[in-house]
Amino acid sequence: MSSQKPPLRRGWTTGACAAAAAKAAYAALLTGEFPDPVAVTLPRGQRVDFALANTRRGADFTSVGVVKDAGDDPDVTHGALVVATVRAGGRRGTGVQFRAGEGVGTVTRAGLAIPPGEPAINPVPRRMIRGAIAEVASAAKAAADVEVEIAIPGGEALAARTLNGRLGIVGGLSILGTTGIVVPYSCSAWIASIHNGIDVARGAGHSHIAGATGASSEAAVQKLHGLPETALIDMGDFVGGMLKYLRAHPMPRVTIAGGVAKMTKLAQGLLDLHSRRGAVDLAALAAFARKAGGSAELAEQIAVSNTAAEAFARAAAEGVALGDEVARAAQRTAAEVVAGCGTDVEIVLFDRDGVLVGHAAFAGSHVPSRAPFPSRNRRR
Repeated sequence: MSSQKPPLRRGWTTGACAAAAAKAAYAALLTGEFPDPVAVTLPRGQRVDFALANTRRGADFTSVGVVKDAGDDPDVTHGALVVATVRAGGRRGTGVQFRAGEGVGTVTRAGLAIPPGEPAINPVPRRMIRGAIAEVASAAKAAADVEVEIAIPGGEALAARTLNGRLGIVGGLSILGTTGIVVPYSCSAWIASIHNGIDVARGAGHSHIAGATGASSEAAVQKLHGLPETALIDMGDFVGGMLKYLRAHPMPRVTIAGGVAKMTKLAQGLLDLHSRRGAVDLAALAAFARKAGGSAELAEQIAVSNTAAEAFARAAAEGVALGDEVARAAQRTAAEVVAGCGTDVEIVLFDRDGVLVGHAAFAGSHVPSRAPFPSRNRRR
């Protein structure tokens, strides 16, 4: 009997679901019949059928709902109903006009691909919806001049679990997707949010942004530098995704902030800091301690520590600036990614209490003052 796990099932983006719903609704507006299933063409040419979850008809509109199936990806919108309501447009030649219905946000800040005041329906989903409407219009020999309203009932509550608020998208979710396909655990939506966050920061005129691995390090780096919320990037484990985007879209200064374990991984050369991509190399951490002036005995203790936090506590007890050595190595890793693009990188390490325990400064900058290293006997 094979122990090999079956491949993870792929799913469909909100953009693909919206295009399918809009196509079925427009077909019913013209012909009186709702096609079920309805086929749409994805951006890379695949033809996919979508089942209709519900249909509705009014005096001047038709409406179709499609249930979002994200496959085996833990997508916040998995199982959500994506609804498209289609009405005849205004004068001939106006094309498809987009509206935000219940649970779909509105853009309020500059820097995103969609300008302020517009529904948060991203460019590729807009192209998919226009293409689906054009296909129906061509078959019926009609003009593709319609108003398309996209809604996700309950979407405003779901949006509270995303980065939309920080990006200036208010009132609900974004309609996303560049391929129409959700690849399980690709975290493409998170990485797209990182890119959007950088664009919003640039649009707000910031020259210094900070990417943090979590809420604690984000709060600490915001306090350290006095940064506004729009300069904060919820980087999570995807330091590589952030740096690669900065290589193509530079900012003058970026601070990378995280706890001791995550930043040790960056110092080891890892650009994806998730546990599944690799563990903290305690032997490498022991070598950093020796380079920082630690004793051979300390290095031996670090090499057999249970966690990175324990290793740092041992170094602190000996008065060894392990955090600064790790920060310098992490800075070298990050600087290689953005080399030549004009982005200066700073690394800051914080302990669990938000105390700065390691720093590699911007070029020409000074190390900020910090509290003494915590004792390994310190109460938590």
